[in-house]
Amino acid sequence: MNIEDSEVSGFKMKLFSLDDMAIGVATDIGPRILYVASRRRPRFNLFGVLPDAGIAMADGFWRIYGGHRLWSSPEAKPRSYSMDDKPVRIVVEEDRIMVNGNPEIQNSTQKKITIEPLSDAGVRVIHDIKNIGRWPIELGCWALTVMRKNGFAVMPLKPAKVDEEGLLPDRHISLWPYTDPSDVRLTFANGYVFVKQDPQIPKPVKIGAMANPAWTAYWVDGTVFVKEFSMEEGEYPDFGCSVEVYTNAAMLELETVGPMRRLQPSESVQHTEIWRILEVEELTPEPESVEQKLGTTLNK
Repeated sequence: MNIEDSEVSGFKMKLFSLDDMAIGVATDIGPRILYVASRRRPRFNLFGVLPDAGIAMADGFWRIYGGHRLWSSPEAKPRSYSMDDKPVRIVVEEDRIMVNGNPEIQNSTQKKITIEPLSDAGVRVIHDIKNIGRWPIELGCWALTVMRKNGFAVMPLKPAKVDEEGLLPDRHISLWPYTDPSDVRLTFANGYVFVKQDPQIPKPVKIGAMANPAWTAYWVDGTVFVKEFSMEEGEYPDFGCSVEVYTNAAMLELETVGPMRRLQPSESVQHTEIWRILEVEELTPEPESVEQKLGTTLNK
């Protein structure tokens, strides 16, 4: 593993070269991963970085920063928007990178992101939230990734009969209050939902579902960023969502969510994603295109 000091959009980071992937971890904010690129296109950051975007909170101006972050679900103010504008502690042990966030005293939580290379290309990203308080808390791990503009997200929604004759519903979709189902950025297709990022449309839209199979992806300029995960027993937040996608004119967030867990003091919960970068040249938001270019790899 090669490590060098670097920066992106004014943010200092440690840039790690892990086999076929370059990963940039912010040093002065976070825990945040602000840079991901393949070895074939090392200067093409798949993540979107937003230095100035954010909202005013009682504690100050919370900035989204962009890149990849760890939150706890369900979303709430002010809990979800706790400041993460202080330096983090980065520990490297052999091929393992551990990014330790600062304690969030008001939330009784502390977050950690661990990155490990895989032998068959890609990396394992482990999200960890610990209860550092004195009483039980309930939450789900929520991994959010801001992607660069002008691409589209893929959410697989294949049929999975829950009874032998197929009489009962097997899929559902969650919509947020500001989401217009007729929005032109949304495409509902056979086995998939597609969400386009359009810099010309400022109105936000968000959609979620229990993905089947357990992955989601984002295509932009000939490259696909994939997040795979494992389904677990338990109640999922937001009416049962494992994948959620949010977009506006500035960005698209590709999100995965773990089930709700009740944590006793000093207990932790983990949620793991497998990241892969695939070069597929042209991909269109159509089931046939996804099946042809990604089906063999992802529809397991």
